Amino acid sequence: MSLSNAPLGHSVAYPTAYDPSLLFPIPRAGNRATLALGAALPFRGADIWNAYELSWLDAKGKPRVAMATFVIPADSPNIIESKSFKLYLNSFNQARLPNAQALRDHLERDLSQAAGAPVALDFILPQRFGELAIGELEGDYLDKLDVEIDTYEPAPQLLAVAGDTVVEETLASRLLKSNCPVTGQPDWASVQIRYRGRPLDRAALLKYIVSFRQHAEFHEHCVERIFTDIQRACAPEWLTVYARYTRRGGLDINPWRSNAPGASLPADLRIARQ
Repeated sequence: MSLSNAPLGHSVAYPTAYDPSLLFPIPRAGNRATLALGAALPFRGADIWNAYELSWLDAKGKPRVAMATFVIPADSPNIIESKSFKLYLNSFNQARLPNAQALRDHLERDLSQAAGAPVALDFILPQRFGELAIGELEGDYLDKLDVEIDTYEPAPQLLAVAGDTVVEETLASRLLKSNCPVTGQPDWASVQIRYRGRPLDRAALLKYIVSFRQHAEFHEHCVERIFTDIQRACAPEWLTVYARYTRRGGLDINPWRSNAPGASLPADLRIARQ
């Protein structure tokens, strides 16, 4: 589906009734073709969405609120355009439902249909709000390195290794920024890179992360580009890339890609800027 038909970047009427047709799927294949990725992906992973603005009416017309986490598998054929996701969630604001399970059933069915694969859902009712924590990504942060930077479009040629001794380490940065490919609005993120292999040149890696600063691409695509560029330039034995993007419209998107043996979905730990 063409992005020109998406609600993103256009004025749209605010939904007043439940409407699953608001969801706008975007095929992953187009972006992956630009990375020379075919059907056999070099990673597994998921996109973790957190929704902070979720409300509906109970059978008596009383508003209810909740939060939700949606996990969309990376091998699903589609991502879901974020503004359409927001509009869809807000279409429940005046919907009367018998219970929270009815809402959950709608969400799982509609989002799975849009993504083209089963979407997992963790429904967080108010009695669980106190369990939620804020933390930071683990790893050695690169941001204090004294480097000179003048490249602000993705530059995989910057990447390099700094020796032949095999290491296993976790690096991180709070300096990832890209732009929405439709509106040009900034997307801010922290990124974590775990790997085993020859040591990555840390200054070069920081310069590469910052090189996304003027780049226009969706969150999911940026993370796949980072994974692919590091894998091809530095050939680690295994690699994991995980980004936590700040929220927009009550939603944050947190893509995770890995080819590490036995790797499992990371903790959905909200960072301070989220």
